[in-house]
Formats: sequence, C-alpha cells, structure tokens
Amino acid sequence: MSRVSIIGAYNTKFGAFVEKNRETGEVKDTKSYYELLVEAGQGAIEDAGLSSNEIDGIWIGSCSPSLFVNQEHVGPLGLEVDPDSLRFVPTTRTEGACASSSVALYNAVFAVESGRFKRVLVIGVEKMNLVDTAQMTHNLACSSFWPEEGAKGMTFPGLFAEYAKGYMAHYAYTEDKLRHMLAYISALAYRNGVANPLAHFGKGSPPDRMKLFSAEAILNLPENGKGGNPLIAPPLRLHDCSLVTDGAAALVLAPTDEARKISDRVVEIAGIGMVTERLPISVRSNMYELVAGKVAVQRSFQEAGVQIEDVDFAEVHDCFTINQLLSTEALGLCKDGQAGWAYQEGRFGPDDRCPINLSGGLKAKGHPVGATGCSMHALSFKQLVGEPIGLSPLNGQPEIGVVFNVGGSAATNCVTTLKRL
Repeated sequence: MSRVSIIGAYNTKFGAFVEKNRETGEVKDTKSYYELLVEAGQGAIEDAGLSSNEIDGIWIGSCSPSLFVNQEHVGPLGLEVDPDSLRFVPTTRTEGACASSSVALYNAVFAVESGRFKRVLVIGVEKMNLVDTAQMTHNLACSSFWPEEGAKGMTFPGLFAEYAKGYMAHYAYTEDKLRHMLAYISALAYRNGVANPLAHFGKGSPPDRMKLFSAEAILNLPENGKGGNPLIAPPLRLHDCSLVTDGAAALVLAPTDEARKISDRVVEIAGIGMVTERLPISVRSNMYELVAGKVAVQRSFQEAGVQIEDVDFAEVHDCFTINQLLSTEALGLCKDGQAGWAYQEGRFGPDDRCPINLSGGLKAKGHPVGATGCSMHALSFKQLVGEPIGLSPLNGQPEIGVVFNVGGSAATNCVTTLKRL
C-alpha cells in the first residue's frame, strides 16, 4: 500500500463575509461560497508547485451547503478552480458535519493508496453567515439525531452542555469550578488567535479590543448585556462557544515516494484514526469522555508508530471549550479529569512541550464547519514545513503533529498523525 503525503496547503482568511443592514434585514454577500472554494483550491495547487492539469481527482468536504447557500451537487464546483485544465476530472463531495473535510481528506488518501489516483486536491468550504441566527441554529441541528434532539429543540451548545454536565457529575466539579477551568481555555484561544492573520477573531477583533487574554478578564465580564458572557446552554456561556464563520481551506496529496521527488516540503499522513460513535446521545452511557475519540487516537498513533510523548503540537476541535478539555484528555496529554487543572497551571501554550491550537482553534480562528478539518490539516502542514501561520512552538521546529477533528456531537472522530519528512 502506497503511503500518502501532503505537498501543498492553503487557508483563506476566515470571517463573516457579509454586510447586514440592521434596519431592512438585507444581507449582502461580500465573498461567496464559490469564491472561497476556488481561492482555496487555486492556492493549494500553487503551494504544491503543481499545475492544475496534474490533478487527477478532487474531493470536497462541505456540511450543509443546501441549507446555508441553497447549493447541492457541490462536487462539480471543484472544476471551477481551473475549468480548462480540470474539466472531466472526477469529483466527490463528502459530508460528516464538522468533520466533513477530514472525511474528504481520508477518502482522498484511500484513493491514492489504491493506486488509481496520483495527485489529488481536497477542499473544505462553508458559507454560514448569509442566514439569520435562527436558521443557522436549525441548519446545524440537522447534524444531530433529529427525532430526539433537533426536533425537540436541542441545539449544539445544548448537546455539548450535556458533556459538560456529565463531566461535572463524574468528577464532582461544581459549575463554578468548571467555569474557571473553561475560562483558561478561552483565554488561551484568544491569545493564540490574535497572532493568526487568517483568524476570524484575530488582531482588532472583539477579544483583542477587550483584552480577553486571561481567565480573570473573561470571568469578570458581566452576566448579560453588551460585552457580557451570558449563559447559552448551562453551564456553557458565550465565550465557551466557537464562531459562525465563512471560509475554505485546501490540500494537495501525492504518494509519498513521488512527493519526495517533486517537493522538499513533504508531510506524510502517517496515521489515521476514523471512528464513529452512535449518533443519539441518549444511547451513550458515559457523557464525560470522548470514548470513540480515544479509540481514534489509539488507532492513529498505532498506525503512525508514535506515542503522545512524540507529538510536538496538536490542533483539536474546540467547537466548545468543554470539547477542548475532553480532547486534551483523549489524546493522553492529561489524565482523565485533570485537563482543567493543567490549563489553569498555564499548560499547552506555545512554550509547552505539546502546544494546543496555536492557530487559535475554532474558538478564535473560526469554525466554517465544512472547512474546519481541511483548515486544521493545512495549518498543521505549514507548521511542519517551517512556514507557520501565526504562532509556532517555542521549543524548536516540530516534526510530528496531530489533528483531532470531530463531527456533530463527537459522533464522527478523525485523528490524523502527521510527520515531516
């Protein structure tokens, strides 16, 4: 079986690319779904040092384009990256909620491993800000188990609040104690994000203007009102939630043997752990840990022949701060029940042995759901080839990174171990 490597990557700027008239309710699109997709694809091919006519397959991950932008049949849009060169290239669209483009990446890897494809393009894209808050909440709720969850008014903050409640109950943490732990995670995201020029909450953003770079600053925010930190789904608050973001990212893959011949910027996909949990949270007995996520970590590390001690940095799925805490434990960076204490002690910043979310994560970089998986891999690629976008680890050039991307209520779990060659 041929090994597969990343040889090029691109991440668009993330943000809310709309202009909204509060009086009329009119929404103007300032950077469309189609423009984001094409920009990312063109950027990744250029970064790989290839021409479009060398691409022989395209995979696109997108979560809910029909609900967000009235567009289904997304695969053929990949040809618009370069219509003259890519016409007649096979395309595939994948959906896995917030892990849609990690699923696209893995399917592309399997295709290259089969020998049928040689150089492939993977794109993740989502445009979320054209719809209002109610519609956006509904669109995302469609990735829950609808009969028991979305149809009953359960939102994604509500689903992850169930993990937070389970965690508090299992480890006997009070809501106030957990709130303090999660505030340290939010502050770390904001500190990292402000250094990322592509981040939705980067320089000049509300967290930067409000200087929300410490747990104390977040904890001292008022409960309600403008600039407050209200409860969204108890015990989770506004600053525990990731952003509603527009953006795209892309990767170019090739067999490792060929990649070494055409580029000196090669990052091998050394291990994949793709594990699916049952979708209804009502059938999960232990809502205090990422059970399937732990299996995905084990499988990815086993395939790559590494242990967590070998990993130099991690990008984890902080759709909500509780999930960053759970992901930290699932990776084995802390004992179960102890991650919150580690964050309070100042762990996992750029000077840590294994920094987490140097990009700012979904909390600050942004979370265009279909693009998130590709973005996590693209920025990790840039770290590993010595071209970091934003912060880099302070303990030397990293050689091994891990991406932990989840879809839905941690139902789809994608853990990738990446090695610089």
